[in-house]
Amino acid sequence: MNTRLPKNSRTAEHCTNASHKSSLKIMASPAFKGRASNPYTWFLAEQLCRRGVQVVEFSRRELLIGPHVDIWHLHWPDGVLVSPMPVKVVVKMQILAALLCWARLRGTRIVWTVHNLGSHAHEKRHPWLENWFWRMFIPRVDAYISLTETGRQLAMDKFPALARTPGFVIPHGHYRDLYPDIVTRAGARARLGLPVDARVAVFVGQIRPYKNVPRLIDVFAQMGDSNAVLIVAGRVRTQKLHRAITLRVAADPRVRACLAQVPEEEMQLYLRSADLVVLPYDEVLNSGTALLALSFDRPVLVPAKGALLELAQSVGSEWVRLFHGELTPALLEDALLAAAALDDRRPDLAEYEWPRIADATAGAYAQILNGTNP
Repeated sequence: MNTRLPKNSRTAEHCTNASHKSSLKIMASPAFKGRASNPYTWFLAEQLCRRGVQVVEFSRRELLIGPHVDIWHLHWPDGVLVSPMPVKVVVKMQILAALLCWARLRGTRIVWTVHNLGSHAHEKRHPWLENWFWRMFIPRVDAYISLTETGRQLAMDKFPALARTPGFVIPHGHYRDLYPDIVTRAGARARLGLPVDARVAVFVGQIRPYKNVPRLIDVFAQMGDSNAVLIVAGRVRTQKLHRAITLRVAADPRVRACLAQVPEEEMQLYLRSADLVVLPYDEVLNSGTALLALSFDRPVLVPAKGALLELAQSVGSEWVRLFHGELTPALLEDALLAAAALDDRRPDLAEYEWPRIADATAGAYAQILNGTNP
């Protein structure tokens, strides 16, 4: 059974390693913040610190007048687009553009990790502003990191200027040891009020329109298995989507929903109780949730899109079951049956081990600063 790193093992917004200190200084956006929603950047920063890299949390003041920073590493720069008010978006974009220019004038290199390639088609709030954002941002990027080779190719397809920019392929790390994991399968089901012998499919994570959760519930409703249960757990991003899910949940007693952000300590309940994790996304580039499920030894059913194709090749089709086109009751039924054969096994996630990823990231930083191409 997995254990968990001490919750307060790094409480400051920066780190150094006195026994193995490096001259390399990184400012990350984010670094240690946001751990409750996604510990990915937090653990990457932790691992880099252990290798002597100095990592600090992004701060406008420090970037403007603080000591020199070698690299400003941005993860989700398009977060400036999320406000529903265009004026607010414009102001944030202008501030970011000014900061990028100032950082480069000071000799700081700009590195972007390509987690996504912009808003999904039916989630674009300000299409013209988003287009302007990318025209502003991409030319200011000195190097980029893609989580997969597929992602690298798609990024260059969308932003041809990246073909002239140094790029590195470094995987997303797994989530073993990053969440509490002390409950057994039987214990998780007992706490959630689930029958021990139920066949349980789970969707977990933020619920946004492109993730297709209403369609998942509709497909599940067409399954005639009275012993099957579907759990939907996560914060819903829009009122319209919340209503659509609530109505469907009320219509089928086999469907259960917890429509709020899943606390860090409760994630184990949903994943340990599951036979199968279903992520029926309409669009996807990368999926940290798929890796999260695999980290809890749960197989996933996902669309044959984006980097999920590479994930299936790496981990194996028995753990990452792909479907083409729309999800159907037959596909869901078959995946649930196949999941039963994996009860006591664990997927091989060696490719996603954090020491390997931190070494590759530190190496990429060094190449970027030395001006050498990968």
